Amino acid sequence: MATKKKINIRCENCESRNCSHFSDLSYDELTKLSDTKSSITYKKGQTLFYEGTRPLGLFCINSGKVKVYKMSADGKEHIISLGKPGDFLGYRALIGEEFYAASATVLEEATICYIPKTEFLNALQKNPYFFQRMTKALCHQVGVLEQKLITLAQKSVRERLALTLLMLKESYGMEDPDGGSTLIDIALSREDLSNIVGTATETVIRLLSEFKSDKMIAMQGKKIRVINAQALMKTADFYDPIELE
Repeated sequence: MATKKKINIRCENCESRNCSHFSDLSYDELTKLSDTKSSITYKKGQTLFYEGTRPLGLFCINSGKVKVYKMSADGKEHIISLGKPGDFLGYRALIGEEFYAASATVLEEATICYIPKTEFLNALQKNPYFFQRMTKALCHQVGVLEQKLITLAQKSVRERLALTLLMLKESYGMEDPDGGSTLIDIALSREDLSNIVGTATETVIRLLSEFKSDKMIAMQGKKIRVINAQALMKTADFYDPIELE
């Protein structure tokens, strides 16, 4: 496995900070975090943390994408969320002083900042706006997980796949200049996609082929292009896609 590469990224100059929870911190608070954190570039397939281990700090994504997943008793992977630039990873276990409830692995080369637990908690205690933002994030995370459970229980596999593609389009979509279609800019394997939907890989491959034949999607290398979002919404029988965050 490739070694990790350490780099120097200052929080106060970070381009992804404006879309992260750190946007409420002052310049002085950001510089203090920068002085204590480490920034590392990880290769695809490298793991940030494992389910059942104790968190010692906060992971913040500067660039790239990360999958957060749980392993079932039979060894099957179930993807809970996909992290993108600006996202925090592992903060619920860190704040709750619990073990990680899931594992996190890099999907494509990513630069990740790691902030020691003490510094993160100090910032949380001293800045009421930051504290409020993190409280809302925790509540939102619980709501999203509840909605996923309902969706898994009530929708067919075909509906769940259509809904997942819509969610990925909202989070990772790159629209064509003419607005005719949207490329989902994340290279998920068919196995990863099946682990999000909660079904067999063979089923996802068959349904994607059907969606392609129905001209709802097109394939662009390993990535998927949504060419008829309205048809996907109708297939999903849902008009307000859930988030995978």
